[in-house]
Amino acid sequence: MFGPEELWAWSWPELKDLIDILIVAFLIYEMLRLVRGTRAVQMAVGLLLVALLYQLASWTGLGTVQWVLRNAAVYFGFALIVLFQREIRTALTHFGKTFHLPFRRARRAANEYGQDWYDEVVLAATTLSSEKIGALVIFERDVGLKTYIESGIQLDARLTYDLLVTIFNPHTPLHDGAAIVSNNRVAAASCFLPLTQNPLLSRELGTRHRAAIGITEDSDCCAVIVSEETGSISFAVGGRITRHLDGPRLRGLIHQAMEPWRTEAETAEQEAEERRRQRDLEEIAAGRRLDAAPAPPAESMREGSSL
Repeated sequence: MFGPEELWAWSWPELKDLIDILIVAFLIYEMLRLVRGTRAVQMAVGLLLVALLYQLASWTGLGTVQWVLRNAAVYFGFALIVLFQREIRTALTHFGKTFHLPFRRARRAANEYGQDWYDEVVLAATTLSSEKIGALVIFERDVGLKTYIESGIQLDARLTYDLLVTIFNPHTPLHDGAAIVSNNRVAAASCFLPLTQNPLLSRELGTRHRAAIGITEDSDCCAVIVSEETGSISFAVGGRITRHLDGPRLRGLIHQAMEPWRTEAETAEQEAEERRRQRDLEEIAAGRRLDAAPAPPAESMREGSSL
C-alpha cells in the first residue's frame, strides 16, 4: 500500500515528462502548420483510409486484403519519403531556419549590402510593368540556391537597373526564366525553378507566378514578379503572394523580407517615407514639364489681341 506522500508524488509528473510532451506537441503543431493548404493533406487522408481498410479487413476476416496490405507495408517507409519529399525538405529547412534565427539576427545587425539596390529593383520592376514585359527576380536569403543557379546562365554581375531591364528584354536570350540575386549580385539568369503544387491557388496565376511561389515554398527566398499580360507587380515569400503592388509598397516588402529584424513600425515608417519621396519626385517632374512647355507663338498672340 502506498502512503499519502507516495500517492502525491506519483500524481505529479516529472519535469522531463512535461518537456517530452511539450516537444512532441510543438513538433505536431509545426508539421500541421506546414502541410496546411498543400496536397500533403489529401495524401495523408489517403494513407489513413488505407489503414482503416486494413483494420476493416482484419475485423471481417478478409485474408487476401490483409496479405496484400501487410506486404505493401514493407515499402511504407520508402513511400512516405517519396510522397512527402517536398514537405520533409520544407520542414527541415523551416526548423533549421528557426534555430538559426538568433545567430542570424546577431550577424545581421545592419544591412551589409546597403539599400541602394532596393531602388534599382523597384525602378526596374515599375519600368518593365509599364511596358508589360514579364520578369521574375529571386532574392537569396539564408538558404542557398546554388542548385537553381547552376541550372541557368551564370553572370556574377552587380545588380543594377540597366542589367535587370536588359536581362528581361524579350529580344535577348536570357529573358526566359528567372534571375537569381545572391549577395547583392545577379548570380545567374534564365534559371529553371520548381512550380508550386498548391491546389488552392487562383487559376489567374500563370507559370511565372507559380514558379515564384514554388521556389519560396522550397526555400526562404523572396521573389519579385512582373506579369507579362497585365503588367501587375507581385511579391512572393514563404509560399504566399501579394499582387497589384506599386513602387513604394514593393520596396517596403523587399525591405521587410531582406531585413526581418526590423519591427513593423520601422517598416511602416520606411514605406511612408518612400511614398512621400515618390510624391516629391512626381511634383518636381510635373513642374519641370510645365517649365519646358513651349510658349505660344508671338503672331498668334497678336492675332488674338486684334480680335
